[in-house]
Amino acid sequence: MIIKKFQGKTEEEAMTLAQKELGNSVVLMNVKQVKRKGLFSILKPQMIEVTVALEEEPVDQTANLRSAVAAVSEIAQNQVRKEEAKKAESAAEKSGKESRKAEKTVAEKAPDKKDDSVIEEKLNTMIQNMLEKQIVQKEDEQTGEKNENVEFFKLLYNVMMENELDEKYANQLVDDLDRTMKPNMPIDFILSNVYQKMVLKFGKSHTITPARNGPKVIYFLGPTGVGKTTTIAKLASKLSVEQKKKIALLTADTYRIAAAEQLRTYAGILEVPFRVIYTASEIQTAISDFKEYDYILIDTAGHSQNNVELHNTMKEMICALDDKIEKEVYLVVSATTKYRDLLSIADSYKEMTDYSLIFTKLDETTTLGNLLNLKLYTGAAMSYVTCGQNVPDDIADFNAQETVKLLLGGGRL
Repeated sequence: MIIKKFQGKTEEEAMTLAQKELGNSVVLMNVKQVKRKGLFSILKPQMIEVTVALEEEPVDQTANLRSAVAAVSEIAQNQVRKEEAKKAESAAEKSGKESRKAEKTVAEKAPDKKDDSVIEEKLNTMIQNMLEKQIVQKEDEQTGEKNENVEFFKLLYNVMMENELDEKYANQLVDDLDRTMKPNMPIDFILSNVYQKMVLKFGKSHTITPARNGPKVIYFLGPTGVGKTTTIAKLASKLSVEQKKKIALLTADTYRIAAAEQLRTYAGILEVPFRVIYTASEIQTAISDFKEYDYILIDTAGHSQNNVELHNTMKEMICALDDKIEKEVYLVVSATTKYRDLLSIADSYKEMTDYSLIFTKLDETTTLGNLLNLKLYTGAAMSYVTCGQNVPDDIADFNAQETVKLLLGGGRL
């Protein structure tokens, strides 16, 4: 807060001077008369002194954190690109084609200590300046020393809480940092450290892969209303149109006529086989009929985790193929679902089978903490995310770096 005094012949004149220097947002705190000084002061009229205050603009620490996270994420993405380029060059070298040219390219582009120094320099200039100078320093109660890291930890923790990350997992991250942090450690290093830790906690994403022999059966599980059928249509379109794979669509959702008709419509558009199945034996028959295909995608009935009868039916259909054919199972959940309900859903399907996670409706929420919450709670691999109704565009492989960037307050890549 800025506090200053101004004098004028009248209160209005003094306030005009104050507003001219500090702006119209000044607040009048006190008004008093003051005597002029000097030999002839008795002959001069008294002056009016006003005391005004101006609230300084608050530091937008969250905005600074967003910028810093974006910088860290950009550097991390560049490192990934360099690694991918290096692997591609190594593959070209092994193939024996243009080996001399490949060796020269690798030698020129291979990361060295200079690249590391450039990264460190970027971190120091882009992040240190945005955070270290802005975070209010406070004295440690025990040592009496100023500790800006404590303030940064508070800011980071608040951002994770705003993103609805489970308090347990947020505390684990902060505790991990606290154990590895040394006094006066630069904030850029701390931010980079927590960013990398969160990316590692998400782990490598798992997406649909071909079977070693014959077709691969892919089940999609999940409660009603999460966009399961639309998600299947998006993946079916990518496999059929983009990857030119032979696919068949099956549905075991005989409880909702609209769901079956919706999938039938998509099958017609893609010109792929479609079939409604009612029992585990019918799944086995369908697999025999489509044994020359690459993928068989099966939609299942969405149901409450409390519907024991339907739950057992779905479990029977999934387990009917054990040890007979390669399969993958995906649990489709909405990013808008309450955390407690997500845990209940995850427990219900975990009892049925192992699965990977697909999160839908990312465009309908502003908080993404549940993605990491459910990942850490289940231990299941992340696979896909969807962010709209457009088929097949609004689906993508899960990107841990982009998600962590958002969780820490950064903008989209």
